[in-house]
Amino acid sequence: MKQRVRAILITPAGTTLLMKRVRPGTDPYWVVVGGGVEDSDASPEDALLREIREEIAGDAELVRPFHQLQNPAGETEHFYLARVATWNFDDRTGPEFARTDRGEYSLEEVPLTAGAIAELNLMPPEIASVLQDAITRGELAALYPQRS
Repeated sequence: MKQRVRAILITPAGTTLLMKRVRPGTDPYWVVVGGGVEDSDASPEDALLREIREEIAGDAELVRPFHQLQNPAGETEHFYLARVATWNFDDRTGPEFARTDRGEYSLEEVPLTAGAIAELNLMPPEIASVLQDAITRGELAALYPQRS
């Protein structure tokens, strides 16, 4: 069964980067950056860093595993917490961006608050709930500088 890796990308400003998806016949929704582990990837972590480079032309530091779930397709999805220092969505290179049948992709910087996450249609719903709980408990505050 295919494994998937995703990163909760935390910026220096204490926000998170999420991919907004707009597809015909479906309400807009947001997903966490990441994708499938390929046979050529040395490890799941290497796959995730590759996906971050492809999807947002980003440079990230993986901090730690965050959550794991089984998606409806029976795939295991591994979520990691990561700090992202730089990104440039205009320089993305992922193969999915060349396919017009996959709908639109846009990168959005979202406040890392439980309220902001609750307002989004973040998929899968389980990760939205887990992320909101972690924010509420203050588990992510150490990953970004104190804001004044």
